[in-house]
Amino acid sequence: MAAQLLLEVDPEAAHAHAEVAAYLAARTAVCREAVGVTAYATGRWAQALSELRAARRLSGSDSYLAVMADCERGLGRPEKALELAASPQARHLGEAERVELAIVVSGARRDMGQPDAAVAALRNCPLTDDRAEYAGRLRYAYADALLAAGRRDDAREWFHRALAVDSDGETDAAERLDELDGVTFDNFDDTDDEPDDDTEVADQPAGVHDGSGTEQRGDDEVDA
Repeated sequence: MAAQLLLEVDPEAAHAHAEVAAYLAARTAVCREAVGVTAYATGRWAQALSELRAARRLSGSDSYLAVMADCERGLGRPEKALELAASPQARHLGEAERVELAIVVSGARRDMGQPDAAVAALRNCPLTDDRAEYAGRLRYAYADALLAAGRRDDAREWFHRALAVDSDGETDAAERLDELDGVTFDNFDDTDDEPDDDTEVADQPAGVHDGSGTEQRGDDEVDA
């Protein structure tokens, strides 16, 4: 049920189910893993880290090393994230797990004010593999790192490439591109489209504009 609720994007309910499972079977790795994953999904970084450590001890699996490293970032300890990424266990991860860990490392470098190192952390990842399940997230993270390093044109290219493989809308690459290209939107009330006879018509109608002097749409940025 916890897994199903995560798929339905109800992480709080998922977390509640996982905690009940762990209460009933505290020494079962999958139950502790479920609590850790749902705690992570709800931003409970300390609990997520503790539960995933317990699951790791019980199962011997390092598959959630990237999530644990991201929890360290969430707790304001990017250097601890880098330590996990450099641990011997990280060398034995599968390709997808290594990529996720590299994304976390890139974010940790940005947290530490090292934008060029954030770019370098992703440079050797399979950025051109269109079929990988992580392709959209990887390209988005690379674009974000490039932008932080002041490489605006390169960032635009990689946001486009992220969008090209993000059919599920997992990232907000489209919104980031709008922001870079200066596309903005005004809120307007369509219940009063027609002005009265005595009312002056505004020079500039509300709607989509080219970014000249209008307020920008907010950025919904996320780091794993």
